[in-house]
Amino acid sequence: MTVNTLAPVPVSLPLPAALAGRTVVVVGGSSGIGLAAGALLASAGARVTLVARDRDRLAAAVEQVCTPGATVTGIAGDGTDERDLERVLDEAGGPVDHLLVTAGGLAGGPFLDTPVDRLRQAVDGRFWGAYAAARAAARLMPPGGSVTFSSGLYLQRPVPGAAAAIAILGAVEGLTRTLAVELAPMRLRVNAVRYGVVDTPLSRGSLGLDGAEAVAAAGRNTPLGRFGTAQEAASAALFLMANNFATGTVLTVDGGQSLV
Repeated sequence: MTVNTLAPVPVSLPLPAALAGRTVVVVGGSSGIGLAAGALLASAGARVTLVARDRDRLAAAVEQVCTPGATVTGIAGDGTDERDLERVLDEAGGPVDHLLVTAGGLAGGPFLDTPVDRLRQAVDGRFWGAYAAARAAARLMPPGGSVTFSSGLYLQRPVPGAAAAIAILGAVEGLTRTLAVELAPMRLRVNAVRYGVVDTPLSRGSLGLDGAEAVAAAGRNTPLGRFGTAQEAASAALFLMANNFATGTVLTVDGGQSLV
């Protein structure tokens, strides 16, 4: 029997205040939930690095998040390329305490009418991007570090025309639980947030919603009468980062949408 000689994972206050002074990298940080997470992390006193491919959108995101006294940087990089992510994490400076992966497109289309090649890029980006990001970060994290992935409610409530997208969600949640076990001896934690429909540019585009009124009307029939905000979704990721006793957890934050 192999005896683990590492000390137990550190005990810390399981509130966002515990993230003050920590280095957090957000892959997919130029919009939506990633951008909202960056703002919340900066307000909690974390050192935040936003990562995205588009340099102009990234610069705008950093300007939006970087309030007086906050430490926020942006590094352009490919969130699906492990070597590029290693470069990004190195440029972030110092040990990376937490990694949040929100990047990834949607893979949709009727199952019998949608060729695999049309979906491959989105599938690879979403799953292999998460896999590569975790590999790159785990080598650099101190004990108590964490990786947080993104999942979605359609894994529980499948809808037609989303077979590939839903399969990715299942793969990401399986990866979450597996890595929580495999990386535990390093005292690293791995979790995921299973989001409901959240009002972001990506969801507006995928649902064909143009403007706040259309979003409000579409969300009226949900249990709480509206879709979630990016800030509400992002705060769940901060909880998982700050709570050092959470690992292998898939936290559902969907406003009850998976119940109906």
